[in-house]
Amino acid sequence: MNLVRLAPTLVVKYLVIIIYKVICLFLKVKPNKITFASYRAEELSGNLYSVWNEINLNYPQYDCHFALKKFHSSFLGKFDYVVHMVKATYHLATSAYFIIDDFYLPAYMIKVRKNTEIIQLWHAAGALKKFGYSTVGKSFGPSIDYLKHVKIHSNYSSVFVSSSEVIPYYAEAFNIPSERIYPFGTPRTDTFFSASFKKITESNFYKEYPELRNKKIILYAPTYRGKSHYQADYVSPIDFEKMEKELKDDGYALVVHLHPYMKPGTDLIGQSGDFLYHVRQNFHIQELLIMTDILITDYSTVFFDFSLLERPIVFFADDIEDYVEQRDFYYDYQDLIPGPLFSKTNQLTECIKSKRFDLGKVKTFKDRFFDYQDGKSTERIVQFILRK
Repeated sequence: MNLVRLAPTLVVKYLVIIIYKVICLFLKVKPNKITFASYRAEELSGNLYSVWNEINLNYPQYDCHFALKKFHSSFLGKFDYVVHMVKATYHLATSAYFIIDDFYLPAYMIKVRKNTEIIQLWHAAGALKKFGYSTVGKSFGPSIDYLKHVKIHSNYSSVFVSSSEVIPYYAEAFNIPSERIYPFGTPRTDTFFSASFKKITESNFYKEYPELRNKKIILYAPTYRGKSHYQADYVSPIDFEKMEKELKDDGYALVVHLHPYMKPGTDLIGQSGDFLYHVRQNFHIQELLIMTDILITDYSTVFFDFSLLERPIVFFADDIEDYVEQRDFYYDYQDLIPGPLFSKTNQLTECIKSKRFDLGKVKTFKDRFFDYQDGKSTERIVQFILRK
């Protein structure tokens, strides 16, 4: 990558640095200010929401702020995000705690003030797909030239993961000492241990979809391919019509939930009833997992979360070799997954109809990748962050 291609990044970098230094000259860090930042969504969700809710309920002395902006790859989208980064830089300069859940560019362009902690609540549980420094040299990953100018995943004071087993992989991906990585759990999974949350979720779900009350719910939750925010319309490798023909009369319904980066293709647009339901905004993924009887996924780490419920998991992927070449995994994918793997729709439907599931394998997997299974991950993390 030459300087011409890097020019926009360098302009933004020095703009952020200048703004940050000017703010630091005139404003002090506010010891009770916490900022939650993400470019995955326009509103709090997942781990960020769980931690914010804990602080909001139990630590009212802290002042919470938000820097949330979903990145769009159009020209106007990029310009809008630059404007957002200017605002985020102000929060970076004045917050005692700056909490993120993914890659967050402004955090890597500055020298952080000594009274500010940048905390990473990575959005994925466990460790599966390589990311960060683990992907240097892959088409998915950053180039050596880019890393000379942007030290990605730098400046983290602490990182929280689901188990001690995955600490070495996060240390590699973030290029940080393992001592800064704590296996305290994944905050959003606390909902699985809350009877009241389950009750409310069921009530809301059946209010929206009363016809699914007596159905067995299959959730299909695939991950994206290629570069994060540069996605073509997604067309599923699964034949939905064939699934309907084979499974509908047996009392099944199929719910499809795409990764936030993905755009639905023609096989999903307008689908919301009878057998196939494309759910986008009504319910977030944790709510859908609670309602799910059988999960189908490919390389999404959603199956780590779902394993806590000890329900059947089926894998469908027909591009493993390509995915390994473009991004790769931390484990041997086929050895790791706690369920059968298929690449043909008829194989998938036959498995579901015959109920060939090994829940013992799911439980073993769960125990391997979650050190804590008590519904108190959020409480543990917040107490550590705030040193209470």
